[in-house]
Amino acid sequence: MITAGIDMGAQAVKVVILSDGQLLAHSMAHTGFDPLESAKKTLDDAIKQAGISRDDIKSIVSTGAGRKAVTFADKALTEVTADAKGIIWLQPSVRTIVDIGAEEARGISCDAQGKVLDFAKNDKCAAGSGAFVESMARALEINVPELIELSLKSTKEAPINATCAVFAESEVVSLIHSRIEKADIAHAVHDAIASRVSSMVRRIPIEQDVALIGGVANNAAIVDVMKKHLGVDIVVPENPQFVSALGAALSAAN
Repeated sequence: MITAGIDMGAQAVKVVILSDGQLLAHSMAHTGFDPLESAKKTLDDAIKQAGISRDDIKSIVSTGAGRKAVTFADKALTEVTADAKGIIWLQPSVRTIVDIGAEEARGISCDAQGKVLDFAKNDKCAAGSGAFVESMARALEINVPELIELSLKSTKEAPINATCAVFAESEVVSLIHSRIEKADIAHAVHDAIASRVSSMVRRIPIEQDVALIGGVANNAAIVDVMKKHLGVDIVVPENPQFVSALGAALSAAN
């Protein structure tokens, strides 16, 4: 049975196509101003990669913040449930999930079957998300890959105390004027995110293994500081931004 999962994120659409539990294709694109059209195009791209036709897909499940916009989906699934289903399929030993996306973060506790036991969300402020990284990179007049590379080279602490993205940007400007090294400011940016996300995750039981997923999981500097703040090692699956879409595709098979 061929199924598809569509994760409608605030910044990107992710699609996964499975055939009896085996990955056929995955595709990603910007959500843009027309989420429905973006979903259709991203699905079509994945279908082309898989070498199948649209009629071959027996069930489609949507998830993500914009899941209701995917009107052609057979069912919608919450991001929390999709995360748990996806990560347990990839890493059965995981019991705690940290998902950091473009505009929100969440912590999830699950059992060996991928059943959600508890969860916490940070969806009211960009300070614990990928958008914060991008905003701070602009303030430093560099791109995100450069920000990550600089952060990993930091040798001194330069804390950012603000918990609001707007005020934090003002702090970054002040640090620049104080002649603080860019590498140390870059590290402070990542440390601020990790601090906020870790505080949110501690509202649920934290049991190993702990997995970090979402687009921000591709950021090596975030992974490094999250390990320190949570005090545990962190599992990062391959293509962590597709875990929710994978969970949706697995749900479609049921």
